[in-house]
Order: sequence, then C-alpha cells, then structure tokens
Amino acid sequence: MTTTPLRKDAARNWERIVAVARDLVDEGTPLQLNDVARRAQLGVGTVYRHFPTAEALLETVATPCLEALAAYGEQALADDNPWRALTGFLTRTVEAQVTDASLSTVTAAPRDALPRTTELKRTLWSVGGQLLDRARDAGVVRPDLTSDDLVPLMCGIAYAANVHSVPATRVETARRYLTALLEGLEAR
Repeated sequence: MTTTPLRKDAARNWERIVAVARDLVDEGTPLQLNDVARRAQLGVGTVYRHFPTAEALLETVATPCLEALAAYGEQALADDNPWRALTGFLTRTVEAQVTDASLSTVTAAPRDALPRTTELKRTLWSVGGQLLDRARDAGVVRPDLTSDDLVPLMCGIAYAANVHSVPATRVETARRYLTALLEGLEAR
C-alpha cells in the first residue's frame, strides 16, 4: 500500500506480510491483521503501518491477479477476431476466479480500500464490456446479452466449479462449464 520507496527492512516486512496473507487466503482463512502479524513474526504495529485494514491487505494480495487480467484484457482488445477475444478473456477470467482465492471477495466488495483496486476493477469491467460489444456488433453473440449479464454468469461458473470439484480439477471443470455457457451465448 505504501507508495514511497521503503527501507530494506520495511520492504522485507511488507513482503513477509503479503506472503503470509497470501498463504492464509489460499488456506481459506479470513484475514485478521493480528493473525498475520503473529504468523509473520512481526509486531502488530508493523502490520498496521503497512496495511491499516484487512481489506487493504486482501486487495494487495489480489492485485497481481487483477493486473494480469487487466493486461490480458487490453491484449484481447487488439485481437481482430471478436469471438476469440471475448472467449479468451472470459476463459482467463474464470481460470483466475477458481485459482486465486482473493479474487472473488475483492471483485465483489461494494467499496475498495485502495485506489489501485478501484482502477483495476474499472479496467476489467470496461474491457469486458468492450469485448462483448465488439462481439455483439459482429453478430457472434446473442443480441440480448449485456455486460451486466456477464458478471453474474462468470461468478456462477466459478462458484459451481469451486463447489462441485476438487482443487486439482477446478480449472478443467470451470472451462467445461464456460464452454457450455459460451455455446449458449453464441449467435446462431
């Protein structure tokens, strides 16, 4: 969360805090800053200096995934095949949803703790909408599908894959569910 360069020891502490938080999120353990401090073997004050809230820490954990998705979406916009661009972006998104435990909570939050999170989420929604608009304009998706439909559909796929598969098969299950959805979205 800090924007100015950190001293070496402070940078190591920041990295340790984020790594411990990533482990907790991956375990499915809710983030509590006191627990993070204990596991990182740091003082609670050190953790709070870097991350004033658990939400800020969770958003920091999710940032690399959000950045990767935003970058992929920007690349997809350059693809001259609207169907391939849209399906590639949706595939990458659903894969991220089932492999990064921080993503769903951060993207579903009504408010963001960090301006960077707000910026990344806006980029993702914008890119997804643009990709859908291009596909609809090209006549390759149903004309009644809106960008407001995509978010709940993608969340539903991720939820179903998480509930109905084991971790080793979640990506495959999510891809299969997405394929079924995409076949329903494709214009006939």
